[in-house]
Amino acid sequence: MNATPGFRPAIHFAAQKNWINDPNGLVFDAATGLYHLFFQHNPFGDVWGHMSWGHATSPDLLHWTELPIAIPEDERASIYSGSLVIDHAGTAGFGAGAWVACYTGCLRRPEGGQAQELAFSLDRGLTWTKYAGNPVLDLGLKEFRDPKVFWHEATGRWIMGVVLPEERRVAFYASANLRDWALRSHFGPTGCTSAIWECPDLIHFPDQDRWLLKVDTFEGHPAGSGAQCWVGRFDGEGFKAETEAFWADQGSDFYAALSFAGLAEGRAPVWLAWMNQHAYAKYTPTLPWRGAMSLPRELALAQTAEGWRLLQSPVSTEALRGTARHLAGAGLVDAAGDVLELHWELDPGKAEASTLDVRCGPGGESTQIGIDHRRGLVWIDRSRSGHIPSAAAWQGRREQAWAGASGPLALRVIVDRCSVEVFSGDGRVALTEVIYPGPASDGVAVLKQGSGDWLRSVLTLWPLDA
Repeated sequence: MNATPGFRPAIHFAAQKNWINDPNGLVFDAATGLYHLFFQHNPFGDVWGHMSWGHATSPDLLHWTELPIAIPEDERASIYSGSLVIDHAGTAGFGAGAWVACYTGCLRRPEGGQAQELAFSLDRGLTWTKYAGNPVLDLGLKEFRDPKVFWHEATGRWIMGVVLPEERRVAFYASANLRDWALRSHFGPTGCTSAIWECPDLIHFPDQDRWLLKVDTFEGHPAGSGAQCWVGRFDGEGFKAETEAFWADQGSDFYAALSFAGLAEGRAPVWLAWMNQHAYAKYTPTLPWRGAMSLPRELALAQTAEGWRLLQSPVSTEALRGTARHLAGAGLVDAAGDVLELHWELDPGKAEASTLDVRCGPGGESTQIGIDHRRGLVWIDRSRSGHIPSAAAWQGRREQAWAGASGPLALRVIVDRCSVEVFSGDGRVALTEVIYPGPASDGVAVLKQGSGDWLRSVLTLWPLDA
C-alpha cells in the first residue's frame, strides 16, 4: 500500500510512523507550559506489538511534536499502559520533583504475566530510568494492568486504581512512597461485564464533591468496544457509585481515555482517548502510521433527569479558524474542505428529522449526522463514508438520546481528514467516528426530512488551518 498523507490528521495526534494505541502518562508541565502525551507504540511496525511508550509534546493540545521513544520494551518486559505523576516531595526516593511513570510490565514469555512497575525521569520526561526494584505490585497474574496513580490530598497518600480484567473489577491501592502498595478495596463487577475491563481513570470534580470512574470494555458497547462511566464518591479507601453505568461516547472510536495530571487548581479536567476500535484497528488504510488520538476534551459534571452525567467539550480551535461561511436553511456548501469546525443551530419546528452531511463527494459519499426530533436522538452514520476496513463493525447508526432534540438545539462538529467528532451544545452528546473518504469528498450539506418545516436553521462553518 502506498503512503496515505490525505488521511493524516491535521489537528489530532498521530505518530509519524507505525502503530499507536492507548494514551499513557498524560501530564501538564507548568514550568514549561507544555502538555506531555505518552502513548502505546510499536517502534517496529504498523500493527500491535513490541509495546513501548512513545512521547509527544504540545503547547496548546492542537500542535504536537513527536519525541524519541521514552520507555522502550526490553528483553524482560513490554511496557503496557499506565500513568504519570510528578513527585514534588520526592516520596519515592528518586528526588524531589521527579517524574514517575507507573505502568504495567508484561513479561515477554509465552505464558505472559503482568505486574505494576516504575520508571523515573529527572529531566522533565526527556530520559527515563527503570526502577531497579521492579515490579512494585505483583499478584502473579497473567491479566493485571493499566495503573492510574494520583495524589489524594485528603488522606495524604498516593492512590492507584488498577484493573483485574477477567474479574471485571478495579482494585484500589494506597502507598506513601509509590513503591509499597496496600490493597484498600475493589469496585465491580457491575455495569457492562460482557468482556474484559481495561484502562481505569478516576477524576475528581471538587465543585460537586464527586468523582468520575471510567473503565473500558472490549465488548458490550453499542458499537463494540468503549468507555463506561460511573459518578460517585471516593474517600481514599473506595469508590461508591451514585449512578448506573453510562457510556462516555456513543461513537465507535473513543477508547482508553486518560486525564491529564498537573493541571492548575480550578481548571476543568481534560482527557483524550485512542480514536480507534479494536475490531478493525489493524485494518485501517493508513501508511506509514496507524492510529490517532481524539481531540482533547474539557470535562464537567451536571445533574440531569437521569442523575449525574458527564459533559464534554473539545478544546478551543478558535486560533485555527479561517473565514466563516454561513448557510441558512437547507443546502450545500461546496468545496468546504477536509479540516473543519461546524456549529449548527436548529429550531426544528415540525420537521421529523434533520441531517448534516460532511465530507460529501462523488457517488454519494458522505458521513451523515442526523437528528430524529420525534424520538429525541442524535446519530451518526458512516456507511457511505469511503473506504470501509470492516463492514460488520463499521456500518450502522450510532445513536445517543438527547432530551433537547425536539426543540431548539446546537451541535458542534469537528471534522479532520480521517475523523468526525460530534458534540451537543451543552456537552451531553459525544459521538466519535473515524472515516476514510476520497480526496474529492469535501462538501457539506444540510437537509430536512419529512413534510414539516423548520423554524430556523443556521450552519456556521470554519476551515481550520493547523
